[in-house]
Amino acid sequence: MAHIGLNAEIPGIGAAFAFRPETAKPMRELAHILLFEPGPDASLSSRDRELIASYVSSRNTCFFCQTSHGAAASSHVGGSPELTASVCASPATADISDKLKALLIIAAHVQGDAKSVTSEHIEAAREQGATDLEIHDTVLIAAAFCMYNRYVDGLATWQPRNEEMYRAMGKRLAEHGYKQSSGVRS
Repeated sequence: MAHIGLNAEIPGIGAAFAFRPETAKPMRELAHILLFEPGPDASLSSRDRELIASYVSSRNTCFFCQTSHGAAASSHVGGSPELTASVCASPATADISDKLKALLIIAAHVQGDAKSVTSEHIEAAREQGATDLEIHDTVLIAAAFCMYNRYVDGLATWQPRNEEMYRAMGKRLAEHGYKQSSGVRS
């Protein structure tokens, strides 16, 4: 049961967004830019950015965000539930690029203690082909998902265990992004 008067029929962050739409708007726009819109160099795919969000959410033990963003990553070309699970369990052995592995190391440090990101972590990502924009966006995705995860969990939002709901949500997010509010939210 949520800690405040949230709509009990809307899962996860959607209930918090519905409670205060004026704060939801910029939070949705940020997620849309970070996870859905191609960056200026368009080299880090939406799937990979969703994997970063799911990975950080798994480290924060936020079931709703890990599962919804994992489903979005799985809905993209080259994505699958098995890939998402392997990234969350052990990115070093997951079937992803060395560049994404290096970026996930940075994301893990941002999630745990952002001051522990070192110039060596940044250089390792650059050696794997990461651009400054990709490094920037990885840090911002990790930081934003620490906030989103704490928002979802701090209000004790409803986090159903219905896998089909998450698959449908992930498909919608992968196809349309985060700006619109319709139906089930993420």
